[in-house]
Amino acid sequence: MYQVLYRKYRPKVFADVYGQDHITSTLKNEIKNGRVSHAYLFTGSRGTGKTTCAKILAKAVNCENNINGEPCNECEVCKGLDNGSIYDVVEIDAASNNGVDNIRELRDETNYAPSRGKYRVYIIDEVHMLSTGAFNALLKTLEEPPSHVIFILATTEVHKLPATILSRCQRFDFKRIQPETMAVRLKSVALQEGLTLEENAAVLIARIADGALRDGLSILDQCAGRSNNIDSALVSEVAGLAGKEAMYKLSDYIANKDCNRAMSLISELYQNSFDMERLCVEMINHFRNFLVAKTVRKSRELIICTDDEYNTIMEASKAFSVEGIIYALDLFQNTLVTIKGGASARIEVEMAFVKLCEPKLEESIGSILERVASLERAITVGGSVIPSEKTQIPQQPTQSDNAVEEKPKSVEQPQKQDNSIVEESAVKSDPIVESTPKVEPQRQETKAPPLPNTDENETTEFAQWGEFMDVLHKNNIPLFGVLSGAKGYVRGQFFLIDSPNPTIRDFIKIPMHSKSIKKALFDVTGVQYKLGLFKRAGDAPAQRRDPLENLINQVSGSFNIEIK
Repeated sequence: MYQVLYRKYRPKVFADVYGQDHITSTLKNEIKNGRVSHAYLFTGSRGTGKTTCAKILAKAVNCENNINGEPCNECEVCKGLDNGSIYDVVEIDAASNNGVDNIRELRDETNYAPSRGKYRVYIIDEVHMLSTGAFNALLKTLEEPPSHVIFILATTEVHKLPATILSRCQRFDFKRIQPETMAVRLKSVALQEGLTLEENAAVLIARIADGALRDGLSILDQCAGRSNNIDSALVSEVAGLAGKEAMYKLSDYIANKDCNRAMSLISELYQNSFDMERLCVEMINHFRNFLVAKTVRKSRELIICTDDEYNTIMEASKAFSVEGIIYALDLFQNTLVTIKGGASARIEVEMAFVKLCEPKLEESIGSILERVASLERAITVGGSVIPSEKTQIPQQPTQSDNAVEEKPKSVEQPQKQDNSIVEESAVKSDPIVESTPKVEPQRQETKAPPLPNTDENETTEFAQWGEFMDVLHKNNIPLFGVLSGAKGYVRGQFFLIDSPNPTIRDFIKIPMHSKSIKKALFDVTGVQYKLGLFKRAGDAPAQRRDPLENLINQVSGSFNIEIK
């Protein structure tokens, strides 16, 4: 009869246990030094080696020729415990033997000496399933058992155990097995089985297993039933995953608010029998990678993937803001909880994607901010809502373009511009934004740090825009909403804002808002910039102020107004 891989390759010595060195080294030293405890508690998530270590420990304490705390697996006792001919190790399933009577029988059996080995070992699996009466019946025996008895308790839910039980045991916490460690074990097993397992496939199996090596070996076993050559595509098909390509397509549709294509792809995945709950989990992991990529400086260490995929993640994450990623994660997490509660998985997943593509259907603060930004872009392009796109950095201006445009005589007067960075008009009472190329002295109470030594002819994109927006969000939420979808450029001593929102010109005229921008810039860079607006060649002349801008300004300052 065929034996599944996780049973066939169950470790027989501590050295074969992967990812739990902090536990195996302690147990070996205790056995080697003769300091074996009377009660152990092994706790951790499924598939991390609790029962395996319990069986190895039971053999090691009874082995006639143990070597440095390891069972020899050659003596009569080791072989008898493996084949079941020696009954000195008793395994009890607490899920089905959880009553007081069962524990009383166990307590009576402890009075009998071991038949062949030195110790009589009781392994109680899923011990948290015992009833309150059973725990009480076990207390005294667990605290002072006969000298020839050892208890090993194993559980995945240690918080359910009474403190009286915990205080009587040596506790060992089993960690989730890291994907890199699990991938090494999977490749070793595949080699022994004559299978060809690609590196990407091993990493994918390890990621799906979520720290449980038993689950990883089960997936490998299932893949081996399909083919001896195992790649990531086969693993995705066997595990019911949508595949990386589908993940990137779906996130791209969300970024572009393309609900039609997102729904079509979900329907296609559903028809191909992809599990909707698993799709939701994969989207959570996908956006988690985006979040790490945008918020962690050394994100490569926290994202389990190949180098090529890491570059793809970094590029795809640029289409989202941190707030948008967190909003998507919250929505998918709530969807997953709803699915587990018995709701229709397909409908819940489709609803989540519709909400992400149509923020007006959601009432959270994050969706309100996105709705306001969409309205502003709609006004900018004449009423059609379009997704924000990455702004191209313009060609470097020539020497003749260095002049800063003077203040226009009226808002309606067309402005004569070329392919240059432009400093727009400003309020005279606020010298933060310059209206002419002449640099006026700034009002300062303390000495300002020196301006950056940058070539006046060179225009560079402001690389710290994300940090700048994070600081601005804490100090000035209305201005943060107005600058949503904008970008910044640095030219010499000027910080230029490139925004599709026409109200930005009026916002930076207000001293409170201009000072908020300068303060946020100073907090991020340590430099005091002068403010201005970025203008491209071919931009339309300044338009008369749209009455709807007043509504947008009100929404920017208060989220209590519902927009439909």
